Amino acid sequence: MDKPFSEACERNRDPILEALRDALVGCHSVLEVGSGTGQHAVHFAAALPHLVWQTSELPVNHAGIHAWLDEAQLPNVRPPLVLDVAGVWPAGPYDAVFTANTLHIIAWRRVEQFFAGVAGVLAAGGLLAVYGPFNYGGAFTSDSNARFDLWLKERYPEGGIRDFEQVCGLARTHGLVLERDIAMPANNRILLWRRLSVNAG
Repeated sequence: MDKPFSEACERNRDPILEALRDALVGCHSVLEVGSGTGQHAVHFAAALPHLVWQTSELPVNHAGIHAWLDEAQLPNVRPPLVLDVAGVWPAGPYDAVFTANTLHIIAWRRVEQFFAGVAGVLAAGGLLAVYGPFNYGGAFTSDSNARFDLWLKERYPEGGIRDFEQVCGLARTHGLVLERDIAMPANNRILLWRRLSVNAG
């Protein structure tokens, strides 16, 4: 099959990689939630060979991910697991969990299930890295983000750009403490949380 291709992945992969390169020092295993086309997985795994990168997605996207993985032939990328945030999560533990451009396309109840799932698979001291746009103080950070939010809600009625404070509060309920908030191009962020205790949550 022809590999699926995301222009957004192509644009954002290098800035994300630079943030992850520092954040994932000392990590060995990463679960990517919502691997999409598979472009991020092959790019990051090639640049960070010390990591075992576990892809995951809904079954409809697995063929596309396999196409990217089959071409790349990287020894440190694992074939996609079936993962719906509302369903059964893999056993773990993982040193890190990464997701890009997911929280704003799923319903808030799914965002809640995402953080609960992460808490169940992340090792003590493990890192959660989330890439995407966020609002601060209930306000959009740019006119382009406001337009993007309207676009999202036309396509995903229960989606929309999430509030930083609300997401951080949810993370705290699952034992995740915000470590860094990194500004990224195109009015996006990478939020990094650390899990402090196996029993937190």
